[in-house]
Amino acid sequence: MSEFNNKVRMGMVGGGQGAFIGAVHRAAASIDGEIELVCGAFSSSHENCLATGKALHLNPNRCYANFNEMFEKEAALPKNERMQFVAIVTPNHLHFPVAKAAIESGFHVMSDKPATFTLDEAIALKAVLDNHNVLYGLTHTYTGYPLVREARQRIAAGELGEITKVVVEYSQGWLSDAPGPDNKQASWRLDPQRAGVSCCMGDIGVHAANLAEFISGLAITKLCADLAPVVPGRELDDDGNVLLRFDNGAKGVLIASQISVGEENNLNIRVYGTQASIEWHQMEPNSLILKYNDKPSQLVRTGVGSFHPAATNSMRTPAGHPEGYLEAFANLYLDFAKQIRVFNDVEATAKLDSQAPGIDEAIRGMAFIENCVAATRSEQKWVDFKLENVL
Repeated sequence: MSEFNNKVRMGMVGGGQGAFIGAVHRAAASIDGEIELVCGAFSSSHENCLATGKALHLNPNRCYANFNEMFEKEAALPKNERMQFVAIVTPNHLHFPVAKAAIESGFHVMSDKPATFTLDEAIALKAVLDNHNVLYGLTHTYTGYPLVREARQRIAAGELGEITKVVVEYSQGWLSDAPGPDNKQASWRLDPQRAGVSCCMGDIGVHAANLAEFISGLAITKLCADLAPVVPGRELDDDGNVLLRFDNGAKGVLIASQISVGEENNLNIRVYGTQASIEWHQMEPNSLILKYNDKPSQLVRTGVGSFHPAATNSMRTPAGHPEGYLEAFANLYLDFAKQIRVFNDVEATAKLDSQAPGIDEAIRGMAFIENCVAATRSEQKWVDFKLENVL
């Protein structure tokens, strides 16, 4: 049977019962009917792993005690049965060892962000990828929204003129109080041994930075940062403000906060050019606003009128039927599945218009986190955005 008549087979590391993001990844991967979950090492507790697998109707023989066992046993299965890629949904400190082991075992990798625990690990991961013929994807989810992709294309086409300023904000309120001992998400995100050098900037600020670069088409070159824990007793930041400079001379402001009481997932971005500006809000994702000095503002709605193919191909429902977070997530998985289907076919790969972030975005994301921490510690007003030797 042709590989095109089968679903792309996925394994998962992390995401056991009691976890949050694993279930989101599984739901997103399943939306388009292109991907099938076939195995997992869902938890450090094998009991939890088996219970998770049972709830997901998986063969218990393919619910493994750890990721090394999974990669070894999956690699021994016939090619048309074994998993083709692994989704990594563990806390940050495990991303690198799992990804490295998967790549060295010949499996493609789709990782939750941030890519690794440190920038050095992200650089090392690229070196591993350079020596192995596999794919790597990173779930910067918000790049999957149709109107985010439309905004990117309109800016690239010059509709805004020269970009002069970017303002991006990601505010939440869920860490405004000290969480209880049973809050699993808070416990590891606030732990420097599992989260890394940053909580807020590593969790959501990196999404904002990625979105700013993705939509504008610009690269951050310098920054001035002020990160801090607001709630007493925390080691890692729960709030931060960053001034940005981009490679074309444009200026920017990035706000990331997890102590902004009453905020849910308030991610929004405004990009200003010499001719027009563009605005998008994650909590109203089907609307894109274009503004001008000399004519009325324009409201673009998903599914109404013509769009760039990158946006059109990301839409699933008729106008007025909201598509949100899961669908945006699903677009990244769909892009990745398409890459896997044509893997090693140079001509077919060249025809793909995949928007899925990869190892370069992974390195820039880790560099952003560490540069923000370094800038906060420095007495210097502006620091260069460095891609190595930051901390």
